[in-house]
Amino acid sequence: MSRHHSFLPLLATFAAVGLLSFMDALMKSASLAGGVYTAAFLRSSIAAALIVPVWLGGGGRWPEWAVLRLHLLRGVVATFMALLFFYALTELPLAETIAISFVAPLVALWLAAWLLSERIERQAIGAAVLGMVGTLVIVGGRIGRERMDEGAWLGLLAIIASALLYAWNLVLQRQQAQVARPAEVASFHSGVATVILALGLPRLWQTPTMPVLSQAGASALLTVAGSLLFAWAYARAEAQRLVPIEYSGFLWAVLFGWLFFREAVTPATLTGTALIVGGCWIAARRRPEQVMV
Repeated sequence: MSRHHSFLPLLATFAAVGLLSFMDALMKSASLAGGVYTAAFLRSSIAAALIVPVWLGGGGRWPEWAVLRLHLLRGVVATFMALLFFYALTELPLAETIAISFVAPLVALWLAAWLLSERIERQAIGAAVLGMVGTLVIVGGRIGRERMDEGAWLGLLAIIASALLYAWNLVLQRQQAQVARPAEVASFHSGVATVILALGLPRLWQTPTMPVLSQAGASALLTVAGSLLFAWAYARAEAQRLVPIEYSGFLWAVLFGWLFFREAVTPATLTGTALIVGGCWIAARRRPEQVMV
């Protein structure tokens, strides 16, 4: 396997994280303006309308029960993960919300070892721990300089719960990628979320404005693109190799947080970012034993 090919899953993961970080920024704006539930339902339903025809048009067929059960499980986990995350975005700055969520890759490493029988190497552990330290520096900097009100604490609890679900989601994503093509994975990811969220329509729906509709529509496009890239990458590399690349999401969050919401970048943020980049670099230097092409 050439070095070029071995880095393609890393590059695909980095691009997917960037697209989904942009989606997070749009969803924060849509959730603040139209409510978390409405924004989440619009994103999922539009994404499903975009990707399901592509999957079916490409010869997609209803999966066997073992695969379907995996799709359904990840769909449920991802739905509640997203709701909690979008709520946290309405209470916390974008960059800091994503930074706190970085507890997920560390948890995912151990879940991957338990559920996927992957051997955890020292470099993977070091990369995850370095990224986690960077996250703690950022969070500690915020708590030290600002008063945490009730909304901020609820947002913090929401993002921690979302991060734990995201860790499970990462492992399920790896399992899906091994048994289904990217279009099928993306179709069930959005389709299951749409069905679950539709149950709350009678009580939680708020008529969206045009800006909310456009932001949710763009978020749906970014969700589909990011999901396809993730599915492609996770089918070609172990979860422990790709998981630390999730830390690059903070770099994107700093950029989009400043562009869209004028969120300041503090010294603690810069220090934490340097540690996170270091973790990504360590992960990228690891040579995989075998990579699919």
